[in-house]
Amino acid sequence: MRAIDCLVNVHFGESEQPAWMRKTRDEYFKGPASMFDPVDMSALLDEMDANGVAKAVLMDNLAKPSVTARKFVADRPDRFALAMGGANLLRPVPSLRELSAVVKDLPVAYAVVGPSFWGDGQYPPSDAVYYPLYAKCAELDLPLCVNTGIPGPPIPGEVQHPIHLDRVCVRFPELRLCMIHGADPWWDVAIRMLIKYRNLRLMTSAWSPKRLPEALLHYLRTRGADKIIFASDWPVLRMNRVVPEALALDLPPEVMDKYLYRNAADFFFADLRAPEQES
Repeated sequence: MRAIDCLVNVHFGESEQPAWMRKTRDEYFKGPASMFDPVDMSALLDEMDANGVAKAVLMDNLAKPSVTARKFVADRPDRFALAMGGANLLRPVPSLRELSAVVKDLPVAYAVVGPSFWGDGQYPPSDAVYYPLYAKCAELDLPLCVNTGIPGPPIPGEVQHPIHLDRVCVRFPELRLCMIHGADPWWDVAIRMLIKYRNLRLMTSAWSPKRLPEALLHYLRTRGADKIIFASDWPVLRMNRVVPEALALDLPPEVMDKYLYRNAADFFFADLRAPEQES
C-alpha cells in the first residue's frame, strides 16, 4: 500500500527548542529526548521506504527558513516537498510577496497557519487579518492548511474551533482549504463543515489512527472518502507507528488508498493525479 505523509518536521534539531515546547514533548507527547535531534535524510528515507511512503511534506517557514527541509528538497525533489508557514499577517504585503517568490522557486505543497500559535491566539480564522493570505493562496491556487482542534501546547485553543472556517469557505470558495491536526473535541462540527463545503478537507496529522473517533471513520467509509488526508506529524508520531495503525483500520481497500495516498495526491500534488483526472 502506498502513502503520502503530508506533515513531517525535520527542523526541530536546527536550534534549541523553547521551554514550552520541551515541556509539551515531555508532559503531553510523552516523547523521547531524541524527538528534537537533527534529522539524517537517509534514515528518514529508510523509514519512508519501510512504510510505503512515496513522498513527505516538510514544514518550512518564511520568517525562519529550515536549512534541513530545503536541503532535503534540493537533494530529493522526487521524495520531498515543503509546507510554508510563517507569513506575517499583521504586515502581510512583504510576507506574501516572499510567499509568491518561494512558491515560484521551490516545490511548495501548501501554505500553513496555526491560529493558536501566533498573535497570542487572539485571531480566529474568520478575522479579516487572514484575508490577504486567503486571497494570495487562491490567486496562486495554493492549498492552505489551518490548525483546528485544541492544541497540545499550553496556549489558547478557542481560535482553532472549526466553526471559524465557516465564513472563510463562504467568502473564499476558490480557496483549497484543509483543517490539520484533526479537530478534537469538535469532530462533529468539522464533519458537518466537510459535508457542507466542496473546497474543504481534513488532515489527521498528530493523531494516532487507532485513536481517531468512530464518527470520523464512519464519514471516511461513506460520503467522506475523498475528504480525509493522512499525515503523521513525524517525529511526534513516527511513520513506523502510524502507517501500520492506519492499515489496521476497518476501511475498504479503495478507501484506504484514498486516505493514505490519493486524496493527498489530488489535493496537493497535481503531478501525482491519476491520468483520468488530468484530461
